[in-house]
Amino acid sequence: MVLRMSEQQSPSQAGPGAPGDITHFGFRTVPMTEKAGLVGHVFSTVADRYDLMNDLMSLGIHRAWKAAMLDWLSVRPGMHLVDVGGGTGDIALRFLQRGGGAVAVVDINPAMLAVGRNRALDAGHLGDIDWVCGDAERLPLADASVDAYTTAFCLRNVTRIDAALAEARRVLRPGGRFLCLEFGRVTVTALRRLYDPYSFRVLPALGQLVTGNGDAYRYLAESIRRFPAQQEFARMMADAGLDLVRYRNLSGGIAALHSAWRT
Repeated sequence: MVLRMSEQQSPSQAGPGAPGDITHFGFRTVPMTEKAGLVGHVFSTVADRYDLMNDLMSLGIHRAWKAAMLDWLSVRPGMHLVDVGGGTGDIALRFLQRGGGAVAVVDINPAMLAVGRNRALDAGHLGDIDWVCGDAERLPLADASVDAYTTAFCLRNVTRIDAALAEARRVLRPGGRFLCLEFGRVTVTALRRLYDPYSFRVLPALGQLVTGNGDAYRYLAESIRRFPAQQEFARMMADAGLDLVRYRNLSGGIAALHSAWRT
């Protein structure tokens, strides 16, 4: 088991744009060179309570969403997986429980990786997972080196989604599978009327109570609204060279599963 902290990039290295290039951090407009550092601070402050908050704010439904992603992946023995942005190890451990082969967890945040490594050790996984501190936009993996790429609730936090998707295609072998679980646009009108007040009022208050950082969960709500809608994200996947692009809405569109292949 390897936790390669030396591969972490500083916030000043994490934004590839030229001076003056801008992006969003929630509803704020920020220089590209600053976003990774801002996101990193958010996750560093909530790492110890991240999985607990997922259970509380989704009433445990995130577990069913992740199970649905692995069902669609059809895990098989010998399958080599990279899970990007999965620092706490939730997807990696589920993958191993289903009989998967080698798995690497790549996350830019050392605090999240430390939580995942400790969790894996507690579960008896001493050398099954390679813990790699790295950037989704510049994965420290060889071309065509993995059978499957998964990512859950990560890509809305990267500076350049198109670069992360291009990296996903690069590291997948021909015939490899891409699966992304991400928050989506709610498709049920009655649910949407409840979802916005819950997102912007309840989540920050719950985050403040549980983690001491309500702003982190205010950013969560804002970042969900800024992430491309399901059809738009599907087009971005196709533009990155991924094929057979599909998506499934979960829980009325609160989340969505996006699937594609490298052919």
